[in-house]
Amino acid sequence: MKRVYEGRVFAVEVGRMPFPNGSEHDVAIVRHRPSVVLVPMLADGRVLLIRQYRPATNRVMWELPAGSIDADEPLEAAAVRECAEETGLVPGKVEQLAAHYPAPGFCDERLVFFRAPELVPAGPDSPYHADDDEDIETRACTLAEARAMVARGEIEDLKTAFGLTLV
Repeated sequence: MKRVYEGRVFAVEVGRMPFPNGSEHDVAIVRHRPSVVLVPMLADGRVLLIRQYRPATNRVMWELPAGSIDADEPLEAAAVRECAEETGLVPGKVEQLAAHYPAPGFCDERLVFFRAPELVPAGPDSPYHADDDEDIETRACTLAEARAMVARGEIEDLKTAFGLTLV
């Protein structure tokens, strides 16, 4: 396999690969570190969604907070960090719900879903800050409201639609 692209978020490898049946085929694979997806839950049971611009779709989208883990970062630490960076709230704990490959036909990214309850505001001296390219709006809504947004097509992000089924 030859790496033909290496970026900040992912890399692309192309080449021939042996398959389990003994045949060989040309493949192109997107290499992506695992990502965490948070379902931040307020004390009253509402879930926090974020709205941000996504260049790949050229749209502003409602989503659950999510992001790639840093090199050698434990999944739970990444979950806390991403929740705080994207919502301004730090979860008192995180509970892993599931882990799935969203696009195994071409990408090795694994999404690890976490419930994030016991949210408290990040203090002024918090080490967590939004990335420079993020302009995020948050919205608290009931699970029923969020699921209705999926049904109406207002939430088009698949990880969010699926994550809302886990709680």
